[in-house]
Amino acid sequence: MSYSTATHRVGPADDALTILAAALKDLSRPVSDCRQALVRATESLHRRFAEGASVSELVHLRSDLVDCLLIRLWHHYTNKLTETAALVAVGGYGRGELHPFSDIDIMVLTDDDLPGASESALSEFFMALWDIGLEIGHSVRTVSQCRQESADDLTITTTLIEARLIDGPATLFEQMKQAISTKEIWPSDRFFEAKRAEQRARHHRYDDTAYKLEPNVKGSPGGLRDIQMIGWVAKRHFGVTSLAELVDHQFLTPGQLKLLQDGQDFLWRVRYGLHVLTGRREDRLLFDHQTRLAKMLGYEDAAYTLAVEQLMQRYYRTVMDLSRLNEMLLQLFEEAILMDPHARPTAINERFQVKNGFLQTTSDQVFSQDPSALLELFLLLQQHHDIRGVSAYTIGLIKRNLYLIDEEFRQNPRNHRLFLSILRAPAGVTHELRRMNLYGVLGLYIPSFGRIVGRMQYDLFHAYTVDEHTLFVVRNLRRFALPRFDHEYSHCSLLMQSFEKPEIVYLAGLFHDIAKGRGGDHSELGAVDAESFCLEHGMSQYDARTVAWLVKNHLALSMTAQKKDISDPEVINGFAALVGDQIHLDYLTVLTVADVRGTNPKLWNSWKATLFRDLYELTARALRRGLENPIDREQLISETQASAREILHNAGTPDHAVNDVWKLFTQDYFLRYRSEEIAWHTEMLADADTESGYGLLDVRKQADGDGAEAVLYTPRHKRTFAQATAMLDELGLTIVDARIVPLANEFSLDTYILMELDHRTVIDDARVSKIRRTLTTILSAGDGRAAKVTRRAPRQVRMFSTKTVINFNNDIANKRTVMELAAGDRPGLLSTVGQTFIEFKINIETAKIMTIGERAEDVFYVVDENNKQLTDKVCNQLRERLVERLDDNT
Repeated sequence: MSYSTATHRVGPADDALTILAAALKDLSRPVSDCRQALVRATESLHRRFAEGASVSELVHLRSDLVDCLLIRLWHHYTNKLTETAALVAVGGYGRGELHPFSDIDIMVLTDDDLPGASESALSEFFMALWDIGLEIGHSVRTVSQCRQESADDLTITTTLIEARLIDGPATLFEQMKQAISTKEIWPSDRFFEAKRAEQRARHHRYDDTAYKLEPNVKGSPGGLRDIQMIGWVAKRHFGVTSLAELVDHQFLTPGQLKLLQDGQDFLWRVRYGLHVLTGRREDRLLFDHQTRLAKMLGYEDAAYTLAVEQLMQRYYRTVMDLSRLNEMLLQLFEEAILMDPHARPTAINERFQVKNGFLQTTSDQVFSQDPSALLELFLLLQQHHDIRGVSAYTIGLIKRNLYLIDEEFRQNPRNHRLFLSILRAPAGVTHELRRMNLYGVLGLYIPSFGRIVGRMQYDLFHAYTVDEHTLFVVRNLRRFALPRFDHEYSHCSLLMQSFEKPEIVYLAGLFHDIAKGRGGDHSELGAVDAESFCLEHGMSQYDARTVAWLVKNHLALSMTAQKKDISDPEVINGFAALVGDQIHLDYLTVLTVADVRGTNPKLWNSWKATLFRDLYELTARALRRGLENPIDREQLISETQASAREILHNAGTPDHAVNDVWKLFTQDYFLRYRSEEIAWHTEMLADADTESGYGLLDVRKQADGDGAEAVLYTPRHKRTFAQATAMLDELGLTIVDARIVPLANEFSLDTYILMELDHRTVIDDARVSKIRRTLTTILSAGDGRAAKVTRRAPRQVRMFSTKTVINFNNDIANKRTVMELAAGDRPGLLSTVGQTFIEFKINIETAKIMTIGERAEDVFYVVDENNKQLTDKVCNQLRERLVERLDDNT
């Protein structure tokens, strides 16, 4: 006798099941009839989703639909098997949870190997399911095979513990469940340890953060897989069939259960929407989908927050809650499964003790009687390195007592001392700030930080939410302070370890983006918050003003280095006047490097390191001279030439050859290049015919970086910038710096600093040779016209539409015009600009190239064909032409 355990949730609104059931009554054409019925039923579910129906109902209803379909086809194709084989749902389908395009995993369970006729019938059954359009994963196993394969493979065990009988002999199904029980294979302790290791490995694949801007709803930390992890362990150890039963076992409170269910429902709604939007199984919240999904789910743009940012902030806050619950429950499971429940605790003080290596309160009333213990706990974790973490019960107790962190708590001098002690601790600063954020303490103690928790910025520049980025910045600063990381950024480490009060820069890192999303200048607003916080915490006015100054000016060094011509002594003198003294320069340097590295892992490269270090050295030198005695051009040129001559002399280059080449170089040339670069250019020209009409070029790997450098010596009238940038772009290289210096013989020296667009690619000798061969064609080309760049922009960049904005101003001291261009980044952008300059007979002197996510923010220092500043008329015509060309190509 056979029977089905499928339980259909038919209600008055379940027209999808009604549609399917009616279509399945008469299967004259099984595949065609079922396919059409499934399409109509799915459309009904989609309509209900759009109308706001409960996603939990829809996910389970989808499973019911598939149950009906499979049972009907199972009997149609394998009628003789139904008495001796069971049709079993496994995995997510076994839980009765199916999204529109989820995989449908089934197993045919038999009591013995199947005869040939039965195998043929099963093949027809599986083929029919594929032809209908179901994404089927299938297996055929005996009970003994289930046991053996489960013993060998934890993944199979996990799949089978969620098995659900769809149709067939219940006794056979129960035999299988018994065969894979903890008495036979994978006892609770081994299962728990293996699954926890599996979760850690999965989290590591997502960089151990839930806050990436394109998270995976299923696999990222705090995602659906973390909820499933709790369910697997609960089923294996306690034998429960639902998370609700953990309340009866006192592993969850009713409030925690609701938080878990609400979080799952939200993630299910996001995942269901992704499937509907894309028409396929899609679990990644890609930029391509986020804006449309926000609209589908009913979010609307507000004054300072886009709809997509509201959706994503809710997502990040949800996964933060789920991450905290996951940690707490797994800790509870560890205590119940692996630890000695009768272990004697070791007292630390009257409020805290350690049991089985985990910190816990001595009573349930600790926080209510002494709210400051909510901060003291994190300080104790820093002071006792042998403590493995916080006990699960204490994590729950913290959550239930967060209401105690009110204005009175924030004004308590004892709490001020505790917080500053956490920042000043010799170890564990980053870990405990992250833990404070995860437990919800940090955002309540600093309310302005609480407002940025989970806040995203809808662009490609910021790879993390604002709070996660902020904690990455503090982590980077912390690494500078620890000698074991000296090899990473030796200069920053040297500076950081020299600070008498490192908490100043930690606080600046904590507050530098704290005013994001309020409207107005976040640097200005954050500086006010930072100074107020520091003064409230008893810091001196000088220290508080220093923190505020760092917050206010945290972008100054980066913008100066990347957008201004730091070969100009006036720029250096101006920046030196801004920082005022060496200690402010040192603080700002380490904060800037930590900030850039914490914004996006792909942003930091050897070129930025060199650029920032050059600005630091030049500014430090200006400060040593005194602001009343600024650096002058002549002295800088003289010192650079002396250093370059020494390098050339050591390389064996004769003085007369150096002198002959340097007759071609202008004063501007010696200002724009370092002595080592001047030596390289000089050697190239000394060994060649500089009067040749074709020109010369050379390419080399950067001596102190991971990029490449190219130099072209060509007749100036050829204006090779457009050609060179097009060729380099087509090769998949990004140009981070371009300098074009006119020489005394109507030639120009054009230099480019190049990095690979694909950060996994290393520039080796073969790559350098290819770049050299490609650029060689410029030497014989007739004019500066460039070939079209055919390489496509990356997927993420294509999702953004950035309006082109062009501004002009005059650099009067250097008799040139500065053109600032902001536009959507794309292949061929620089070449298009270069070709437009040719049309207007404009010469480039220097180009500062900066890509900020999907935006290009480039600065060009230019002159007309007579080496004069551009007129207002030409500027207006040039702007109009560039906007037309660039916006037409978006």
